[in-house]
Amino acid sequence: MYKKLLVLITVVMVALIVGTSCGQSDGLRGMADAEEVSAFEQVQRMLMELQSYRAIATVEFRSNKGTNTYETIQHARISGEYRIEVTAPTHVSGSVTASDNSQIFQFNSRVNGRVSLMVQETPERNEIFLTSFIRNYLQSEEVSVSVADMEEGLRTVLEATVPGNHPYLSNSRLWVDNTTLLPVKLIIFDEDGAERIVVTYHVFEYNIELDDALFTL
Repeated sequence: MYKKLLVLITVVMVALIVGTSCGQSDGLRGMADAEEVSAFEQVQRMLMELQSYRAIATVEFRSNKGTNTYETIQHARISGEYRIEVTAPTHVSGSVTASDNSQIFQFNSRVNGRVSLMVQETPERNEIFLTSFIRNYLQSEEVSVSVADMEEGLRTVLEATVPGNHPYLSNSRLWVDNTTLLPVKLIIFDEDGAERIVVTYHVFEYNIELDDALFTL
């Protein structure tokens, strides 16, 4: 999987070398492209070196019946442990789902004594974590990398296939800020290209120490 990253970097570098041999104006374009390559390499390094994170994020689940939107606090490790707490809307605020990689449990901090064990994993829940995107990206047979010039600045956009042949979870796309190297948005598309899950990151803390107690009952 690491060879895949090196091949992508090599392809872009070759394109830059060819571009800079075509004159002064092309040379200036080559300098701009070189900056993009540098950011791309840093984004790749960030993904490969990520071990854990904490994020405050908005999660939207979209369907033909409408959109359900939740404000969340996420904790996750690349090894598979995760915890997601819903902070809004009010009627589900305090709900927590966590996994220590051996079992999943759910509870609501506002309802004493109500804990659910042996909860089944769902693809929809699993795919909202950045750690799932990284695993999919590194294992995908086909990946896509591009640069988006957005109003807020340049973004590196990475796309990967979601395994499992789920009709509503076909591929995912991640936007990373080229300046901060932090994820901005993660979107999971269905097989028809419609947006099914949208995760918008407001706060993202990279490779922080996470207590084991976060993922256990």
